[in-house]
Amino acid sequence: MRLYLSSYRFGDRIDLLLGMLPKGARAGVISNAADLIPRADRENYLRTVHNPAEELRAHGLDVSDLDLRGYFGQPDALEQDLAKLDLVWVVGGNTFLLRRAMRQSGFDTLIGKFLDADRLVYGGFSAGAIVACPDLRGIDLMDEPERVAEGYDPAVIWEGLNLVPFHIVPHYDSDHHESPLAEKAVVFMLDQAMPYRTMRDGDVLIRDAQGIRAYER
Repeated sequence: MRLYLSSYRFGDRIDLLLGMLPKGARAGVISNAADLIPRADRENYLRTVHNPAEELRAHGLDVSDLDLRGYFGQPDALEQDLAKLDLVWVVGGNTFLLRRAMRQSGFDTLIGKFLDADRLVYGGFSAGAIVACPDLRGIDLMDEPERVAEGYDPAVIWEGLNLVPFHIVPHYDSDHHESPLAEKAVVFMLDQAMPYRTMRDGDVLIRDAQGIRAYER
């Protein structure tokens, strides 16, 4: 299993992510955590602030958009397209909306199969890192579980992908608008005796054949 989890964007060690991939790797960017944001605002952000696909292309990757909404109720089609990729990169936004997208498309079942067979790398930041945890308890202090976009099942999913054996709290002690909410999530997890790791923006967690290790800014 190969994971690259970041608090914010690609963190400070994108070299480690690139080192996990073959030359000219094929990547699919999953942006469903941002589906609550109006399209015009999303496009403006990509154009003027940060475009993860363009950053990956600048490093020589072959990048495409992997919109899980197009696979709702069609897990076989998603499995075929995942088989063409070396990396899935999952961006931040609303964790609970992203988790719904993964359930409705079948991604949550398929990703374990691909990772166990070492057929691709799972990478993501913020919400994309949080969903790798055992469950989403405490993250409702940072995100709104009940908010849904068109086409999404309103039921809240609390189970994570269980790719790491602890909870992740991104944006902790960082210059980020969610940093105060991250502190509240940590207090909750401490109170509930939940295993967790905080991540400052810039920090990265890696999981590979050597185990799990952190790279802190």
